[in-house]
Amino acid sequence: MLFKDVICKKRDGGTLSAEEIDMFVTGLADGSLPAEQVSALAMAIFLKSMNFEEAGALTLAMAKSGVMLDWSEEGLDGPVVDKHSTGGVGDKVSFMLAAIAASCGCYVPMISGRGLGHTGGTLDKIVSIPGYNPTPGLDVFRKVTKEVGCAIIGQTSDLAPADRRLYSIRDISGTVESIPLITASILSKKIAAGNRALVMDVKVGTGAFMKNIEEARALARSIIGTAKAADLPTHALITDMSQVLGDTAGNSVEIEETVQYLTNNRRDPRLDEVVLALAAEMLVTGGLADNRDVALERADEAVTSGRAVEVFGKMVAALGGPVDFIERYDHFLPKAPVVVPVLPEMEGYVSFVDARAIGNAIIELGGGRKVANDVLDLSVGFDRIAPIGAKVGPDRPLAFVHAASKDAADRAAKSLRAANRISDRKPADSVVIHDILTSA
Repeated sequence: MLFKDVICKKRDGGTLSAEEIDMFVTGLADGSLPAEQVSALAMAIFLKSMNFEEAGALTLAMAKSGVMLDWSEEGLDGPVVDKHSTGGVGDKVSFMLAAIAASCGCYVPMISGRGLGHTGGTLDKIVSIPGYNPTPGLDVFRKVTKEVGCAIIGQTSDLAPADRRLYSIRDISGTVESIPLITASILSKKIAAGNRALVMDVKVGTGAFMKNIEEARALARSIIGTAKAADLPTHALITDMSQVLGDTAGNSVEIEETVQYLTNNRRDPRLDEVVLALAAEMLVTGGLADNRDVALERADEAVTSGRAVEVFGKMVAALGGPVDFIERYDHFLPKAPVVVPVLPEMEGYVSFVDARAIGNAIIELGGGRKVANDVLDLSVGFDRIAPIGAKVGPDRPLAFVHAASKDAADRAAKSLRAANRISDRKPADSVVIHDILTSA
């Protein structure tokens, strides 16, 4: 069988067989398929999609392309539960969530990715912490998860190697938004990591890959249905990404907001609602709470009591970061040499935000990738971002830009102004959590 024939079959709308999908995954994992052919099939899938059986076969084949973790031998006294987001701008939820869930009795082996398209990557943000080892090896991953309760690492060569290669090619080939490829990528890593339950954060809005609620629900159902076939109970929340989540977007600036949140000093209302709702769903799916109201109270108490930030600090130290990171985060995080306010062109209320444009502005600052091997400037981004509904003007900037130079800051400021629409009338509050789906 020639792989070119597989590409042509999907290009013409055909259904790939299990044998053809296995051929694709084997070639991804061992490198025998050139990037050009991988990109071609990814584009064919993007244009022609996959049915449920194809997506399920691709998911399981990629999960089995490397090591499959089994936590049953570790003697854990709680459920192994994870969360995954489809990606957005300013989405630092994973850091808070892993610590909160772990402090409530879950074990969270979180395998995260680099930035994809205009969205920031959890892995890129966590390596803003000096010394933090994002690829510690599976033995350390197991040890930290068992002893601390959570570990956030990058995808290693051992776990779902086929997905690791496809992920990087999707990022630069215009195929990021494909529902079956998103589904297979997410679930293959979660299944390989040995999770027994999963909570999905499916983003919708200007900063998400899913632009409308119908697309978001289609993706959520695809993930839940595929996960069910793989015996992985999965719930999905559809959450708003019509603006930056929280008041920071970048790498180190989002880690700073994470610490501020976990120390109960600065909890942006929209970010807080998403974090607590996802945490509650993790406790419910893991069997640690009978209902969402009880779970929400437990999640909030984990923050206010200081238990969650203690877990986060232990995880950072266990994976090579500073033992006093929580106390001295401002000393450790990289800082941009230029920090300037971005003033709006007119006074009024923020009424619309093109969050994707803000994500792209961070890429132009050097905080995201244009090509796969770009080296990031972890210090750049935006903070103190005005949300929709905020009054802005001469004394209230749209945000502060963190940049490597004045010219870069000026370009980013221009992009930020263009991404915001200002009105003389304050808009109505928008919905943060659109839906919760629990079955296919």
